[in-house]
Amino acid sequence: MIDPVLRPLWHMGALHPFEQALTLLLAFGPFVVLGLVVRARRRQDAVEKAREAQAGDEVRPDVSG
Repeated sequence: MIDPVLRPLWHMGALHPFEQALTLLLAFGPFVVLGLVVRARRRQDAVEKAREAQAGDEVRPDVSG
């Protein structure tokens, strides 16, 4: 009989394709979501920075001569 402490380490056999897909989704899914959130946030920051630069250019007087 297997010791109850070691039972989680006992190999239950090969995973079915659905289980393999679920494992990959659970393993890498959070990183994909994080990457998408970072990408979207950077785009928002870039748009905001461009708007601020455009608004700043409109407020400053032209002193180039």
